[in-house]
Amino acid sequence: MKKATLYILFSITFLSFLSCSTSTLNKKEKVQEEPVVIKNDSLEYEIIIIDNGFNTYLNSIARPSGYYSQNYLEVRNRLYVPLWNLRVNNPTQFNPNIYENIIDYDPNVDYGYDVNYKLFNYFEFAQRKYRMRLR
Repeated sequence: MKKATLYILFSITFLSFLSCSTSTLNKKEKVQEEPVVIKNDSLEYEIIIIDNGFNTYLNSIARPSGYYSQNYLEVRNRLYVPLWNLRVNNPTQFNPNIYENIIDYDPNVDYGYDVNYKLFNYFEFAQRKYRMRLR
């Protein structure tokens, strides 16, 4: 009898503790990330990415800066940008909440490594986050 009572008290205590702890977890606010700015001052080119999670992706999942050559990044961006812009221009076919803005990327302009690196990684991040393919 004592064991059964002790077990019931332990179960009630554990369940009440569990319910209190989960309610505090649900009340936590989402942490806002700082936007990622992609720019080249000499070309007066700037993109601001406010997509939650991209900063974390860039700092933890993406290959480090220098891993890819600038040529590789430029080739990938030349493929991704027109597909992205096509989807922006077709809001009835593609989610306009994902594809919001046209990206003005001229393949004949040297934007530098940093711009190409961050733009490429944004496309990689977006494909993971929104479960879509830019191919």
